Parts: sequence; C-alpha cells; structure tokens
Amino acid sequence: MLIRLGYAIEFDLPAEVCMLAMLHVHPSRVPDLLEPDELVTEPPLATDSYLDSFGNRCTRFVAPAGPLRLYGSTVISTSNEPDAMNFAARECPVGELPHEVLIYLLNSRYCEVDRFSNIAYELFSYTTPGWARVHAICEWVHNKVAFNYQQARPTKTALDVYTERVGVCRDFQHLAITLCRALNIQARYATGYLGDIGVPTAPFPMDFSAWFEVYLDDRWWTFDARHNQPRIGRVLMAVGRDASDVAISTSFGQANLTKFTVVTDEVPELYRVSA
Repeated sequence: MLIRLGYAIEFDLPAEVCMLAMLHVHPSRVPDLLEPDELVTEPPLATDSYLDSFGNRCTRFVAPAGPLRLYGSTVISTSNEPDAMNFAARECPVGELPHEVLIYLLNSRYCEVDRFSNIAYELFSYTTPGWARVHAICEWVHNKVAFNYQQARPTKTALDVYTERVGVCRDFQHLAITLCRALNIQARYATGYLGDIGVPTAPFPMDFSAWFEVYLDDRWWTFDARHNQPRIGRVLMAVGRDASDVAISTSFGQANLTKFTVVTDEVPELYRVSA
C-alpha cells in the first residue's frame, strides 16, 4: 500500500528565533520512501539535520522575524495489514534488559511512575504478565478516559489524566505508558502519521497521531490506548520517553502558530509504475 504523507505549518515570528523541527519519518522507515523526505522552509533558510539521543531525525535552523512556513511531502510504501499482535509475547525481566531500554522504566516529564505504583498494582496485578497485561491497561485507559480536543493542554500529566478522565491522544498514551512502567513493563511514546484507512473518517481535521510501544519478547510492539484496535497505515516519525522528547517543533523564543495542516492519504498503486 502507498500513502501520501505531508504537512504545512505556518508561524508568525515577532523576532528572530532558533527552532528545532521533528517532521521527518523515522530513520527506520527511510528504506520504504519512494520520494525524498525533506523539510522546506519559506523563506528559504539554512538548515542542519542530526539524529537525537533516541534516534529521531531532527532539523535545526534560525528564522528571521515575520511569517514562516514549514512544509514537506513524500510517498511511503507500507503494509496493508493492521498492527502486528502476539498474544503470547512475554515480559522481559528487568535484570535481562538491554541497557538502552532501562530508561523506559523511569519517571519522565509527563509520566510520574513513582506516583502510580499502588494504583497500577491495585488495577492490574491480577492480570497475566505480558501481552495480556498491556492489553488490559489499554482497555482500561480507553474505557475510562474520554476524548475531547477542548480539554487539551500542554501541562497535562498522566496523573492529571487519571484524575480528570479526559484528554487527547497524547494523554491516553501517557497514562497507559505510566501504568506499564509502574508494573516494570518498558514503554515508550511514539508519534507519527495515522490516517483514516480501513476505519470511518474522523469528524475533525487530520493531525499527527500518538501511540506507544512496549518491549516484550526482546522487541517493540505497537499499542494505542486512544483507538484500542489494530490500525492500518501507521507511519512512525519519532519515539521518546514521552511527548516532551518528540515535539513537532520547538522554538527558543516566541513563535505564534497560525496554520497547521497534515495529510495522510492512500494513493493508487499505479503511482509506483509512473513514478
């Protein structure tokens, strides 16, 4: 299956500002690209790309005062099968984990693991360790938290979501991640494209999406507490401890967002022949 990915983001800058952008597909998906995946700026600016400590591709630049537009588009070949599942996947003992995975058991900006130990034990200690326990966490978060764009705020943590029981996709994932970590299950935040492929079209504008990944049986598996069902056409952009590690844009000074558009559409297979 082929998917057209794209975005256009516009800012009004009161003064010159240094910015970071995380708008590329994840390096692990680069072999699947059929077109270049480049960030274009208006006005044209000198940009520099690098890989951060989590392996995500980032772009840095300095933008002058005035209007700024960031945009890009590419086509990716991806599976037409839903997210992989393995009901027999087992938890990995903490003492046997790779060094680089241990960080996904710790507290982070939006995931107060130390405050969830008793909560997680009371809710999920009865479940079978491994896939069944993570699935139970997803089910619980999906059923207990209501989705509402109007309730989004950048300071909302997992504990806030647990208390308020409402949020957007990132809030669902933060709560699920925190519950997993509190039970010594390695979980990390993921962001990327997720179009309405194989499901009814959502009644709101397309946006980047959030989900989370869990380390079971020596590999990462995709889970999504917001949708709580395997989806088709998920395209990873970045991973980290939580949303603070994978911000789409970061400005070291004032940058007023004025427009935001995301595209993720299935395209005909004949494109592969003509491209």
